[in-house]
Amino acid sequence: MSVAPAWIEAHCVVPDGFRKGAPFRLYDYQLRYFSAFYLVRGSAVWVPESPLLAPAFVYRRGVLIGPQKLGKGPHEAAHICLEGVGPALFGGWAEDGDGWACADHGCGCGWEWPYEPGEPMGMPWPTPLIQVTAVSEEQTDNIYGALRPMIDDGPLSDVVPRTGEEFIRLPGGGRIDTVTSSAQSRLGQRVTFVPQDEVGLWTPTNKMTRVADTQYRGLAGMGGRASLTSNAWDPSENSVAQQQMESRATDVYRQMVTPPANLSYRNKAERRKIHQLVYGETLTSRGGHVDLDAIEAEAADLLERDPAQAERFFGNRIVHGAGAYLTADLLEGDGHVVVREPERAVCLGFDGSSSGDWTAIRAEDVTGMRFTPTFDVGGDLRPTFWNPAEHGDRIPRSEVRAAVASLFANYTVARMYCDPRDWYTEIDEWAALYGEDVVVQWPTNQIGRMHPALVRYRTDMAELATVHRPDMVWATHAQNARMLAKPGDRFILGKPSENQKIDLLMADVLAHEAAADARASGWSTAPAEPTYFRLPR
Repeated sequence: MSVAPAWIEAHCVVPDGFRKGAPFRLYDYQLRYFSAFYLVRGSAVWVPESPLLAPAFVYRRGVLIGPQKLGKGPHEAAHICLEGVGPALFGGWAEDGDGWACADHGCGCGWEWPYEPGEPMGMPWPTPLIQVTAVSEEQTDNIYGALRPMIDDGPLSDVVPRTGEEFIRLPGGGRIDTVTSSAQSRLGQRVTFVPQDEVGLWTPTNKMTRVADTQYRGLAGMGGRASLTSNAWDPSENSVAQQQMESRATDVYRQMVTPPANLSYRNKAERRKIHQLVYGETLTSRGGHVDLDAIEAEAADLLERDPAQAERFFGNRIVHGAGAYLTADLLEGDGHVVVREPERAVCLGFDGSSSGDWTAIRAEDVTGMRFTPTFDVGGDLRPTFWNPAEHGDRIPRSEVRAAVASLFANYTVARMYCDPRDWYTEIDEWAALYGEDVVVQWPTNQIGRMHPALVRYRTDMAELATVHRPDMVWATHAQNARMLAKPGDRFILGKPSENQKIDLLMADVLAHEAAADARASGWSTAPAEPTYFRLPR
C-alpha cells in the first residue's frame, strides 16, 4: 500500500537533533522496507464484515539488519505510529474517487491521499495493542525515546494527546507498551504489532527466543505482524536475527546490505568503502545524518579491542565473536588460500558419525596444502563429506566405504587418522586392507592429545606451514568452531548450537596431525612444482 509510507512522511517528525520537529523524510532503505512490508497480495479479497488482516499481505513479518547509528530506532518509531493510528490494514481495492482523508479518522491535519483505481486501500486497527520489545530497558528506549517526541511535536499530537513514561494510550482503547527480558508479564496478550529491537541479542541463553515465539503466537491469533531490527549478529549464538534471516520461510521479508567479501575490514581504505556502502544515503555527504569520519573513529577504536564486534556493528558483516577458534585472517588472509591441483602423496583425516553430525574426510598433500578430495560415483565427482539431512538422517556407510577405496586407489596415502566413534568396524577393515601403520584410530575426545593438535594446527596455519584450497563448506564449519576451556589452560572444540556443524574442521585437524607425524617420520616435504597462486582480493 503506497498510502502507508506516504502517511508516515505526512504525520511523523524528526524526534531529536538540529532538525527536531521537521517532517520525517524516509531514506530509500526505509521506503523499500515499508513498501515491502505493506505489499498486498493480488489475491486478497475484501470483506467489510470480516476484513483480511495479516494474510492480506505478502509478508507476515519483516527483518531489517543495518549498522550502528543507521536510524533503526526512529524507523521503528515511525512504524509504530502507522500501526497505532494510521492505514496499517488492507481496506479493499480502490475505485474511482476513493481516497484516504485524515478528517475521517480523527486527525485534523487535513492530509488526504487519492487512490488510483485498483490500488490497495488502507484502514487503521480498531483497537491496536503494540509491544515495543528488547532485551533491556535501554534498548526499548531507543525506540520509545524517539516515539514520544515524534508524536508530541507533530500532527499526531491531536490524535494521541498524551504520551506517558510507561505506556501510550491510543484512540479506541488501544495502547503501546514496552517489554524486556526482565519484565515479561505482558507476554501472551492479544498483540496486533510487535517491533522487536536488536534481535541479534535475542538468544536461547537469555530466553529471548522464547519471548519471540510467544509474541509470534499472539500475533497469529490477532492477525498481527512483527518488525525486527538488529545489527549484524554473531553466528555462534543462534539468535532470533540469525534464525529469521536463515529461515526458509518465504513470507518473511529480509533486508540487509552486505559489503563485498573481498574488502578487508582491517584495511583503513577498504573499511571506508565498506562504511560508504552500508551507510549509503544516511551519510552527511549524501544529505543524511551519519558522519563518516565519526563512524571511522568509533570503528577503529573498537577494532583494537574487539575486531569481530566492530565489523558486525559498523561493517554490517556476519562474523564470529570472541571465542572463535580460527580468526578471519587465518581463513581468508593473503597466503592462506591457494588455487592449484593437489599432489598425489597425501595424508587423510576422517571424522565420522551415524546421524545428526556430518561425516567428512579431508586431505593434506605433501606440500602442506589441505583440501576436500572427491570420489567418482557413476562419472560424477562428489566431495568427501556427507550431511545426514540429505540422506534420510543417516550417513550412507556404503558410499563412505566407496569413497575411502577411491582415495586409496587414486592417491598415495601415507597416513589416515580416524576418529573411531561409531566407525570402529569400518576403521578396522581399512586398517586390515591398507596397513595398521597407515590407518590409525585417533580419538578426538582425549584432551591430552587433542589440545596440542589444535594448537599445532592453528600455529601452522598462522606461519603458513600449511595452506588450504577454497572450500565454502569447510570454511563454514571452521567459522562455527568454538574453544571450550578445559583444566590446565587447555581447550577442545565445540559447536555453538546443534545446527552449526564443525565436522569438516575436525577432519582437517586430523589430516594435518597425520601429515605432521608423517613428516616427523621422514615423509618428503619437497613438492615437484612448488608453485602457489594466491586468490585475488
